[in-house]
Amino acid sequence: MNTLSVSALNEQIKGLLEESFSRIFVEGELSRITFHNSGHVYFTLKDSSSTLSAVMFRGNASKLKFQLKEGLKVVVDGAITLYKPRGSYQINCFSIEPAGHGALALAFEQLKEKLALKGYFSSDLKKQLPKFPSRLALITSATGAALQDMLRVANGRYRLLEIDIYDVLVQGQNAALEISNAIRNADNKNYDLMVIGRGGGSIEDLWAFNEEIVADTIFNAATPIVSAVGHEIDWVISDFVSDVRAPTPSAAMEIVLPDTNELYQYLDSISSQMTQILKQKIYNKNQELEHLRKSYAQHSVEKKMMNKKEEITKLTEAYSQAVSYKFQNFAREVEYIKSNYPQAINSKLTQAKSQIEHIRKMFESNHPKLKSKRGFAQVSKDEKVIDIADLKVDEIFEVQSDTIAISAKVIKKEKII
Repeated sequence: MNTLSVSALNEQIKGLLEESFSRIFVEGELSRITFHNSGHVYFTLKDSSSTLSAVMFRGNASKLKFQLKEGLKVVVDGAITLYKPRGSYQINCFSIEPAGHGALALAFEQLKEKLALKGYFSSDLKKQLPKFPSRLALITSATGAALQDMLRVANGRYRLLEIDIYDVLVQGQNAALEISNAIRNADNKNYDLMVIGRGGGSIEDLWAFNEEIVADTIFNAATPIVSAVGHEIDWVISDFVSDVRAPTPSAAMEIVLPDTNELYQYLDSISSQMTQILKQKIYNKNQELEHLRKSYAQHSVEKKMMNKKEEITKLTEAYSQAVSYKFQNFAREVEYIKSNYPQAINSKLTQAKSQIEHIRKMFESNHPKLKSKRGFAQVSKDEKVIDIADLKVDEIFEVQSDTIAISAKVIKKEKII
């Protein structure tokens, strides 16, 4: 019997496996993924009932366009090999594609989701494009048709513009790094804005504009950036991160540059408007001056003196009329008095004589000497005439007629009803 060592047996098995399964495609679900510091990736492929160890060495792993994630269903292109120290076999992966998806399409969605979570697409962070740029940086291939399209549109629209061209690769392995470096360099030179882009192509051709390094550089730039990559139906990551997305390179120039002909028409319109505004303002100021002139004329010292003179004249005339009217009335009154004075005097004298006679008769009738002497006497006390009702019992009083005075005492006082 031929006895084999463990190593010899493993070596024979390794040869048989690698010869029999030198190129196989295996579909399964990713599990237990380990990204080693060396750059190698270790994981397990599994289905509903089995598992298979797998490794992807650094050289192949660096070419992956998407990120390996737990649970992702993939198709692995590789070869079966035996790891002799442990006597376990595994699949050495040359490439990996997402099952049911293209690798680039999946990588695009993964990066888009990642950058969206970081806020790279926020509209609040978008910078405004200048209306009249004077310095523009074009980051594109100097030999591409897109550059000629952009220059043609720029020359036709707005020649008051300094354009600097940053020649970069727009596809291939080093394109993303060159584009990123060009954006960073241009951002330090105080341009009014930048346009990055290229003409149309496949997703592979446009992939440099889907790289994370380009997205980071665009997001961190202080200069406004327009992304103009491919045709209108093409969307790349730079479109989402940039401040403005243009559907084509030539459309980018139409977006960022004013049209000289439109500016001429606009200036003509502004000139007409300014002329009309100035005419209206001059008319309004003339109206104000006329109003002020009339107002000054109405409120001037001369006008006030004239008004006062007119007032004095009117007052003088009114006073003269009033005095004349008074004199006329007075003359009539004097004439009336003159004609009626004798009669009025006689009437007044007659009335006065009658009043005097009436007073004389009343005086005579009330004088003590002229009254009947019976029953009449004057009552006084302490030489003061008093009313008899003021006397009290036991008081001494005097009673006096025109010829006799008597002292008396009140013995009794009664009220006669």
